[in-house]
Formats: sequence, structure tokens, C-alpha cells
Amino acid sequence: MYAILKSGGKQYRVKAGDSLKVEKLDQEVGSEISLSEVLLLGGGAETFIGVPLVDKASVTAVVAKQARRPKIIVFKKKRRQGYRKLQGHRQDFTELFIKSIQSPNGDVSKADNEAKVYKKEA
Repeated sequence: MYAILKSGGKQYRVKAGDSLKVEKLDQEVGSEISLSEVLLLGGGAETFIGVPLVDKASVTAVVAKQARRPKIIVFKKKRRQGYRKLQGHRQDFTELFIKSIQSPNGDVSKADNEAKVYKKEA
């Protein structure tokens, strides 16, 4: 089963056992969170399409890491004017491990490699 969820103004396609990087969430590393902004559920016996969200559907995730992305260079220049400006930017992100996906009719899709992820973090 897979889900399309919304976090930080972006949409992500996830299934149980996936790891994804989203915009920074104010959570502690190792804490379990429930993402309820599910737009679509599919891959099972039924497909649920939200208008705009699927009721009673949720994605359970564990915060695996809080970090910053690599630096990008922002360089502005106007030719023949002697104007140059150099800036850098690093975006904060939160890495999530998708533990389970729950559909409105009660079906639950769980991750198989759940124990491996917790051993790496410990």
C-alpha cells in the first residue's frame, strides 16, 4: 500500500519502510509522529481519493534525523556595473522513516525492516 501525503507545502509518495526528507518539523529525534494530511491511498484492495484529504487515514513515522542540506551558492551579477553579490543558503530538513500506513477501513501496512533502523540510530 502507498500513500500520497502533504508536508511543508510539498507532496510525497511513500510506502511503509521508506525514508524521506521533508521540511523541518519541530520534533525530537526518535519520536513517533502521525501525519494526517493524506491526499490519496492506493495499492491495496481499494483506492481512496481525498477531497481534499482522506478521512480517518494516517501515516505513522519516526523522526530519524534532524540536519541541514548541502550549501547552495546564490550569485548575483549585473554586467558592466561592477555589481556582484555572493550568498550561500542551507535548508533545514527532517528525515522520516515511514513505520506504517493506516487506511480508513482499518487496513494497516507496516514496515518490514523496522528493527534495522532502530539499531542504526541507537
